[in-house]
Amino acid sequence: MTVRDAAIRAKALRAYLREVLEAEAAARFDDRARPGGLSAWVEARLGEASDDLQPLLRRLSQYSKLRPHTRRPLAEEALAALRAERPVSGRPEPAQAGRPAPPAGILPPGRPARPGDDRPPDGRRADVTATAPPRPAGAASERATGHGDLGVRVAVAAPSGLATPVTALWGVGETVAKRLATLGLRTVDDLLHHVPRRYIDRSAIVPLAEAPLGTEVTVVADVLDIASRDTRSRRLRLVEAVIGDPSGRATAVWFNQPYLERTLRGRTSVVFAGRLEMGVWGRQLTSPEFEFDAAHMIHSGRLVPVYPATSGITQKQLRRWAADAVETYAHLVADPLPEPLRLRHALRPAAEAVRALHFPASVEDTRSAIRRLAFEELLVYQLGVLQHRRAWREAQPGRAVAIRRDALARFGARLAFKLTADQRQALTEILNDLRQPHAMSRLLQGDVGSGKTVVAAGALAAVVADSWQGALMVPTEVLAEQHARTLSALLLPLGIRVELITGSVPAARKRALWAEVESGAVHVLVGTHALIQDGARFQRLNLAVVDEQHRFGVQQRSEIRAKGYNPHLLAMTATPIPRTLALTLYGDLDVSHIKSMPRGRQTVKTTWVPPEERDEAYRFVRTQVAAGRQAFIICPLIQESEALQVRSAVEEFERLRARVFADLADRIGLVHGRLAARAKDAAMRRFRVGADAILVSTAVVEVGIDVPNATVMMIEGAERFGLAQLHQLRGRVGRGAHQSFCLLLSDTTDPAENARLRTMQSIYDGFALAERDLELRGPGEVLGTRQSGLLAFQFAKITDIETITLARQEAI
Repeated sequence: MTVRDAAIRAKALRAYLREVLEAEAAARFDDRARPGGLSAWVEARLGEASDDLQPLLRRLSQYSKLRPHTRRPLAEEALAALRAERPVSGRPEPAQAGRPAPPAGILPPGRPARPGDDRPPDGRRADVTATAPPRPAGAASERATGHGDLGVRVAVAAPSGLATPVTALWGVGETVAKRLATLGLRTVDDLLHHVPRRYIDRSAIVPLAEAPLGTEVTVVADVLDIASRDTRSRRLRLVEAVIGDPSGRATAVWFNQPYLERTLRGRTSVVFAGRLEMGVWGRQLTSPEFEFDAAHMIHSGRLVPVYPATSGITQKQLRRWAADAVETYAHLVADPLPEPLRLRHALRPAAEAVRALHFPASVEDTRSAIRRLAFEELLVYQLGVLQHRRAWREAQPGRAVAIRRDALARFGARLAFKLTADQRQALTEILNDLRQPHAMSRLLQGDVGSGKTVVAAGALAAVVADSWQGALMVPTEVLAEQHARTLSALLLPLGIRVELITGSVPAARKRALWAEVESGAVHVLVGTHALIQDGARFQRLNLAVVDEQHRFGVQQRSEIRAKGYNPHLLAMTATPIPRTLALTLYGDLDVSHIKSMPRGRQTVKTTWVPPEERDEAYRFVRTQVAAGRQAFIICPLIQESEALQVRSAVEEFERLRARVFADLADRIGLVHGRLAARAKDAAMRRFRVGADAILVSTAVVEVGIDVPNATVMMIEGAERFGLAQLHQLRGRVGRGAHQSFCLLLSDTTDPAENARLRTMQSIYDGFALAERDLELRGPGEVLGTRQSGLLAFQFAKITDIETITLARQEAI
């Protein structure tokens, strides 16, 4: 075959391929233009095609495997390359005789059926050039092959893999990409793992006459008539269509989408989905979504995903892009779980789960997909925390403590009370860890007033008896002072010297104190962050106790360990943390629980106070103060907020002094987080020694301050707090001999919110409240603070004990 013959044959092949693709476009890409499908025909021609056509044919060989909505961009890219064979005048090429141009409406809604008709989804007008019609942004690039003067342009595949930017998807230009980025969607992988918030059940297709009013319905109907007009105000362009099926008729209306008149005119068997209501002219669908291909529906006829969205992005767009991503890229999702593990726990493959996440066949299909993806997420997390735990153990060898029974016996004999069974069990677990040659990592968890400090004191006594030192770090100076007093009372009779170091200790005293610590004269040092500042040196630190664990980061825990060459670590928290949260948040720690309360610990009577009984609550506070008691008044904010109609500490402090308790104005203190540390500590000291009768505060007093004479905890805006945090605040009273009370004041009229608060009246178990709080408000509320990045799982739920436990078992 001569070169000329080969060129003629190649040109004929291009012309015929172009004709087939145009027929496909006219038939809505149903893959029927060639018997047996386009892919089979293309594959048969690969051997005889010229080099410049090979890349194009290889791409088209996938055509039959795709759904119509994803065949469309591929066919149009190929047509763009084939039409570029000869110059074009800058206007769209007219339809040739016998080959009708694609009718309006077969392209994705929002994309023009003809150049210049409408704007693509990101608002750019189609750019018709002399070389080729517009192509999907990022979907493919084009380059001239340079074969003679034929000038054929071949579509070159976009970047492959899950890291492909979202601009590779049809309709995603730079403007839309910026909007998607606000949702964290920058790559195809991000989109594949974009979790729907919920699903709408549009799986049942019903006759129009039987479709129930006030519900989401899916119907298949013909467009009998359609027109557009301006509303009376001329601010909106209204498109109205009369649709019908054999059972009856209805109206469908859309706003400011004039192109729909051309798209839908004369259409038959259109799938409409939306909410059916009774309109002015009868049954009406307002802004329904629609599809033409009933065989491959993504917006109707199935469980339809509803995604977290942002301004300028519609659910229909997100679904279409998700469908394209699933169709083209889901098979690339790697599966890190070995097949035996998947089979053991009935987990489906990752790619299959991703498909079902977006377009499930049933509700159970959705649950199965999320369970699979959640398990993987939790397993990775658990492997990480356990690896962190091993690294801590292996980085430097721990130093075993020789536990002296005589020292423990002396400690127990000095106590004025008997340890509870839970306290004894917790102390035994700690002592067993201290005996090991690797460093302990344990969390001691107990409700407010359960006796954690005594257990920690027993562990410190055991360490000091073997000639080691101990340290206890706390978040506030007031709490440091309190612990120093308590530990001194428990340990000084045993000859154990306890000292306090905080930021307010004078520099000269601090230097002298560190010299004594370094010499070993100080056995136990209690302090705030000053414990981990430069210049802090211990001689033989072998036990670091951290109180209120969740208020310290991993870095601070690591820094205090560094002071003692990998000492044993005991973290304590009064926050009742549910088992599921403890397994995840503290997965790198062993956990000891103190659930029982010491004998004689009284119950704080708790009352929900509606707005109309506020004055009565104030009278009750006055009665308690007159009897020589003290009261806390807690506010959710520091200063007034126009956006949040809740009481603030500063305004409430001024109001109470001026109007409610004017006669006690000089005995009302104020504490909040923005006060300087010294001012805050001074105010707390005044209240602790009884100089102030009432302390107005934010939740800063949630942890630490111990005032046995305080009998009233009044909480303003109680609905703004989680149950676990309310329980923590309630625990600040009831520490003395007198009956104590907690008053929950709420201005909300939400019945569900007030019912939540009333549970505080009957439940006094911190763990039960924490479980309830976890279910209602999430882990941040249980911990009393919205920590940045706290357990930010995509698929896993912190309440899913079964999956968390399975992941933990597999990680171990």
